[in-house]
Amino acid sequence: MVSFHILTLFPEMVMQGLHTSILGRAADRGDISIEAVNIRDFTTDKHGKVDDYTYGGGAGMLMQAQPVYEACQSVIDRIGQNKARRVIYVTPQGKPFHQEMAKELSGEEELIFLCGHYEGIDERVLEEIVTDEISLGDYVLTGGELAAMVMVDAIARLVPGVLHNGQSAETESFGDGLLEYPQYSRPEIWHGKRVPEILLSGDHAKVDAWRLAQALARTKERRPDLYEKYMEAHPPVEKKRRK
Repeated sequence: MVSFHILTLFPEMVMQGLHTSILGRAADRGDISIEAVNIRDFTTDKHGKVDDYTYGGGAGMLMQAQPVYEACQSVIDRIGQNKARRVIYVTPQGKPFHQEMAKELSGEEELIFLCGHYEGIDERVLEEIVTDEISLGDYVLTGGELAAMVMVDAIARLVPGVLHNGQSAETESFGDGLLEYPQYSRPEIWHGKRVPEILLSGDHAKVDAWRLAQALARTKERRPDLYEKYMEAHPPVEKKRRK
């Protein structure tokens, strides 16, 4: 089981988003656990203030070190000081998030996500508590909650038991380095478009070959970078010429 702890100023936003559908049911079964920790609960300011002006000037406010540190320590104290954990700061300055990273993190027991706001968080507390800085992409959001929720979703669905059909996580896009092949369901004809005949043949070997060919073609067209990487790892086997 993986336990997700999200340090945030907006716990309701996080819990409403993550305690629904597949993840909500997985949490109810005990396959994962999700909690939101309100950073504001740990401020010493009587008005609940967690931010202040930046030294050196500049636009915007900065989240202070003390409430962030205390919020993180409250989680660490509960899970145990000696227990392995990753503290992930969600920031555009971090390493780009990808499927292999999600797979790696799904093997951890305790994941703490730190969601910044305003102009970010005092650098001193980041140096003190953060083990990983991860970015969802080359753009800026108003806060880290949405990015953290996306990462939690991507990681959680790889935890055993979360998806009842374990094969789903293996065959979807990026599972083998390729985009997923096109898929079809009933009816057999819709708006004059037929399901490819090969999928109705019952020949699993031919279906698998068709799906691989489609995945290769789609990846080559839409993500040539992934296609080149896949082809380097899977060079075509040359057929021996007959004498």
